[in-house]
Amino acid sequence: MAARGLVRVWLSVTTLDGALARRMEPRVATPALRLQTIRPLHPAGVPTGVLTAPMIPGLNDMELEQILRRARDEGETHAGYLLRRLPHELRDIFRSWLHEHVSDRAQQVLTLIRDTRAGDLNDSQFGTRFVGGGPYAAMLGQRFKRIQRKLGYAGRERLDATQFRAPVRAGAQLSRP
Repeated sequence: MAARGLVRVWLSVTTLDGALARRMEPRVATPALRLQTIRPLHPAGVPTGVLTAPMIPGLNDMELEQILRRARDEGETHAGYLLRRLPHELRDIFRSWLHEHVSDRAQQVLTLIRDTRAGDLNDSQFGTRFVGGGPYAAMLGQRFKRIQRKLGYAGRERLDATQFRAPVRAGAQLSRP
């Protein structure tokens, strides 16, 4: 599938800080194990990517460059990032989590998220919902582009969608053109 341009494997890495990772994502693989997981795929010809996500202003965004360096060392060829947004169902959960685990920074983190979301905690607008807006989000985007270029991550590549065929429902007859 990789040779035909049909697949790329992406891995999300939120932080390299093991203690923060355990608090943020207690039931997932450690950051080191996540990065090692993808190592054998690149030599096998499978394009790989790292998604630094979610980047949370004032909590883990200062790790952006370090995560991308480590991922590149493991063979990642593509990179991306997503800026934290808090849709309705996540607002209270995330606020509670912040106050429980990083109470000294909770207000600062929420203020910075609002700064990237035009005063709100969420932006569902296509084109900005994953990268945010305003000066803080612009700075994060510039940092990402700079380190992406410096480390030689590949640009955006499209998978070959011309080979896609919709699956046939069980029991349905196959029509021939």
